[in-house]
Amino acid sequence: MRARLVAGNWKMHGSLPDNAALLEAIRAGAGALSEARAAVCVPFPYLHQAQRALAASKIAWGAQNASQHAKGAFTGEVSAPMIREFGCTYVIVGHSERRALHHEDSATVAAKFGAVQAAGMTPILCVGETLAQREAGATQRVVDEQLSAVLTLHGAAALGAAVVAYEPVWAIGTGRTATPEQAQAVHQAIRAHIAAAGGDGLAQRVPVLYGGSVKGSNAAALFAMPDIDGGLIGGAALVADEFLAICHAADR
Repeated sequence: MRARLVAGNWKMHGSLPDNAALLEAIRAGAGALSEARAAVCVPFPYLHQAQRALAASKIAWGAQNASQHAKGAFTGEVSAPMIREFGCTYVIVGHSERRALHHEDSATVAAKFGAVQAAGMTPILCVGETLAQREAGATQRVVDEQLSAVLTLHGAAALGAAVVAYEPVWAIGTGRTATPEQAQAVHQAIRAHIAAAGGDGLAQRVPVLYGGSVKGSNAAALFAMPDIDGGLIGGAALVADEFLAICHAADR
């Protein structure tokens, strides 16, 4: 059975005092988790704070992006080896906001995926469709293309050391959530795509998370689906009680 993972994505939120209170609260609340794993992916300036607050706890920490380059004249970029120096376990790659606002195509995302793995961390690869793409019946084509970029560059085995997160773009920060059945259908298709590339054994090992307005009130129904292995959590990750409720839903 795949262990469930709940990963918080703080996006561009936080301050040193607010973070201290949030990290302390979730550290205390996560102590009761028995099976599910929890993580927070924080803005770059707060990686050291997360490392200090969460060391020796049940909660892992990570970053929200990484350069595809290990070093060089790339002003403003942060490399995966730099991130690793802060003890990070996870790095989000290909989030829909990076794809849309920073024009990251699937080839760039695949290169970042490889850079994160080369630095010894686990990429959380985000895939998902816009509302227009869903209404056009293109969900599977879009998700397949995003997965295929990684498979082509790195091979199927690379997904065995990664996490995939399905994020319907139309459900991120909108209050709209895919029904458990809608989410399950795409998760099942993602697993089938991985199986076609690398075999059913690999497909059954890869955690596939759901991201898109997950809350304490809907987490249990989503996580009850057979191919949903946890969540990539946005706004609710900034509220300790909500984030912990989602974590405990994953722990059942």
